[in-house]
Amino acid sequence: MLLIRKTVASVATCAILLLLVYVKGHTFALATSRQDVSQESYSTLNGTSLQSSIDQIRSRQKRAVEDITDDDDDFITRQAARGIEANEIGTCSEGLVLPLWMPQSPITSGDRAIRGFVYFMLMIYLFVGVSIISDRFMASIEAITSIERNVTVKGPKGEKQTMRVRIWNETVANLTLMALGSSAPEILLSVIEIYAKNFESGDLGPGTIVGSAAYNLFIIIALCMVLIPKGETRRIRHLRVFMVTASLSVLAYVWLWVILSVTSPGIVEVWEGLVTLIMFPLTVLWAYIAERRLLVYKYMDKNYRMNKRGTVVAGEHDSVELGGDEPKRLVNTNSSANAYNEARLEYIQLLAELRLKYPDADLDQLEMMAQEQMISRGNKSRAFYRIQATRKLIGSGNLMRKIQERAHDDLTQVKAQLHQFSDEEDEPTRIYFEPGHYTVMENCGEFEVRVVRRGDISGYSKVEFETQDGTASAGSDYVGKKGVLTFPPGVDEQRFKIEIIDDDIFEEDECFYIRLFNPSENVNLSVPQIATIMILDDDHAGIFAFADSLIEVSESVGVYDLPVMRYSGARGTVIVPYWSEDDTAIGGRHFGEVRGELIFENNVSEQYISIPILEESKYQKDVKFKMHIGEPRLAPENHTGDHTHDELLEKINEAEQKSPKDLTELERILLMSRPRNGELTTTNIRIRESQEFKATVDKLVARANVSAVLGTSSWKEQFKDALTVVPADESEFDTEEDVEEDVPKCFDYISHFVCLFWKVLFAFVPPTDICGGYVTFVISIFVIGVLTAVIGDAATYFGCVLNIKDSVTAICFVALGTSIPDTFASIIAAKQDETADNCIGNVTGSNAVNVFLGIGLAWSIASIYHMANGTTFNVEPGTIGFAVALFCGSAVIAVGVMMYRRVNSSIRAELGGPKTSKWIHASILISLWVIYLVVSTLEAYDIIQI
Repeated sequence: MLLIRKTVASVATCAILLLLVYVKGHTFALATSRQDVSQESYSTLNGTSLQSSIDQIRSRQKRAVEDITDDDDDFITRQAARGIEANEIGTCSEGLVLPLWMPQSPITSGDRAIRGFVYFMLMIYLFVGVSIISDRFMASIEAITSIERNVTVKGPKGEKQTMRVRIWNETVANLTLMALGSSAPEILLSVIEIYAKNFESGDLGPGTIVGSAAYNLFIIIALCMVLIPKGETRRIRHLRVFMVTASLSVLAYVWLWVILSVTSPGIVEVWEGLVTLIMFPLTVLWAYIAERRLLVYKYMDKNYRMNKRGTVVAGEHDSVELGGDEPKRLVNTNSSANAYNEARLEYIQLLAELRLKYPDADLDQLEMMAQEQMISRGNKSRAFYRIQATRKLIGSGNLMRKIQERAHDDLTQVKAQLHQFSDEEDEPTRIYFEPGHYTVMENCGEFEVRVVRRGDISGYSKVEFETQDGTASAGSDYVGKKGVLTFPPGVDEQRFKIEIIDDDIFEEDECFYIRLFNPSENVNLSVPQIATIMILDDDHAGIFAFADSLIEVSESVGVYDLPVMRYSGARGTVIVPYWSEDDTAIGGRHFGEVRGELIFENNVSEQYISIPILEESKYQKDVKFKMHIGEPRLAPENHTGDHTHDELLEKINEAEQKSPKDLTELERILLMSRPRNGELTTTNIRIRESQEFKATVDKLVARANVSAVLGTSSWKEQFKDALTVVPADESEFDTEEDVEEDVPKCFDYISHFVCLFWKVLFAFVPPTDICGGYVTFVISIFVIGVLTAVIGDAATYFGCVLNIKDSVTAICFVALGTSIPDTFASIIAAKQDETADNCIGNVTGSNAVNVFLGIGLAWSIASIYHMANGTTFNVEPGTIGFAVALFCGSAVIAVGVMMYRRVNSSIRAELGGPKTSKWIHASILISLWVIYLVVSTLEAYDIIQI
């Protein structure tokens, strides 16, 4: 609402000024009209036609102008003659595109007012259209500047890492394509006006550029200054780039004054126009040097940094200035790998925060929420805020919804890439054992073996099987078997049983095999096509050991169950102690310390130690700790309740007290059957990051790119967006709290239907995914040029019918209309960004680019045309020179105010800060703009003489 009030106040200021000028102009026009009426009546009475009377008036006016301007330059004479004729007779010259509203004369003051209102409303509607197509233009620029390439860098441990980095430097992108995208209407208007006026100078194009610069520097920065949330500040991070662009934005207008009033007064020569145009690439080069510090460090040593959007970009050469309330410091960014790891760490920390906040959510949901916030929390490009502002104004809603959709699509695509599952119906039929390994006790009797069929199960299949001896022999340890398994249509598994033979003789664990062979036609045997069966002897208490000496676990596992194996017997209840030992992994930090005892009941061959694995939210992790098992022992009676078992334990204990030569055969068998440890009583557990999680993080961080949100992939998507009313999400990008889904409000529907024509029309523009956005870029800038030409005609007709000069129309109406989207975009950027670069730095950079590219290109074309025809390109230095001088003085004051706020110990930021100071400083900037409007308007009508 504050912005609306400021905008209304600005328009009201212009309206009051124009009303005063209009009244003054029409006082003279009324007198002239009365004289014309008297002459018309007299001519009618004398039989003279109205047309001949008007011709006589024109003839007298031309003679008067010739007498007055005998000693003046021919160009000024032509302009004066044209102005007197148009203003006093009431006729307007034909425009380039828009037809002239006929008849031109005679028309009353009421007709003028109605025509002026119609032209004014037409300009507003055209400004809306330009804003919408400019957003398509900005989306294509974002797609172009987001082009990436692969680079290989060394990681913190010397390992090579491949990253995708952006080709475009951020500063270069902001000062070239991004500046062109936001200032295209002003730049094209200046060029088109030159062509429309037969390569003569006009006031509308240059006036719009200067007026837009004043509005951007004074009003936009003032609004951003006061609309920062209470207690917050925004500070410029790239101060060197800002100082370069701020200096050049002032020097650009000083240069205009020099070529108009000093080097060749009233004439723009070819070299002057070309030098103005060449200053554009020099500005970009100077800003790039300032950002990369190429004059201080070796410019060939390229470094990259990861911005908060998750994109690796070519950044400042060695350091990044941080702002805020913290003391000024430099953060080293020499290591690209470290920068990349920081972005990953940010993602993982965000994931950990979400896991604590939503403990019941699964990992996929958490990853999607993290991906949303990775995009929404980070710094956005200039294009993002411009498109965001326009979408909210035209009823297309907040980009947060597109970010949510994008995050969901990203996660789905990443998971699909990591899990390449194809449709089983399209696969050939496969038959195999599941599982491929069985462990059974000697006294189990019999057990089932499972064979499964996968792929196409619509037909009939069969396969043969047979047992094969290993260390276990058919007939003494198991019953051999051979047969055929059949799979009718729709059946995906078959089972058969194998019998195990029990005996009372102690023996080592033994194994045998079952193999599949001779499948039916169109059936493939897959691994495992041979099953291994391990027979554990039940006549021994068992040998206890770990299965592996080194075990890797993922830190995301939560709790890891470490198996302890019991083999070569499973008789009796045995107690096995265990404990953990720190190594590079520290108990309580990386894992939960454990200590206790495992109880193996009779015929139990495996038990598990539950170890909590603590998650650190660390991308690259490689730590380990040790687990030990102690000497196993038979459980006493109070554990088993078996008196026979207790007596056996006593006998074993008695046998252990005797020397080996005194042992009887029974006692030797008893000692052989006691529990003991195997070779692996210690295992190392290595905690690593999850490979799938790591791959997911890598891919999602790489996809955390706003350009994908701004662009479109199909015409269907564009027409759907054009026809859909989406509510403006007032919560912006705050995804910390769950909010109910909003419904469109009345204003959303009104905005949507008012802009529906433009939205549907521009939905025909090719999507940005075609040819990397270049097709969208070309077509969008062509459409912007056409609309700008119509705006130029409408603005000229508007000023003509209301007797308003083009220079006043430019600074009061056209400049305001082209800058409104940038106003909203800067306010959104000021609220959401951590720095002020997108608010202030882009304003000064855009102002410099507008002069060098907009005026430089137009005047270069015109001066070359006149040189080719043997004439001179004349530009009246009065109005433009005065506006330039006035703007330069005000701009120096505005930059001084911002620098004062930066160094002031109570503020230390360009935007925000204490309420009193920010309102005082904002009032100074607004006052400068009002003074600029008032003085420029009074000078244009010669009320103030220069």
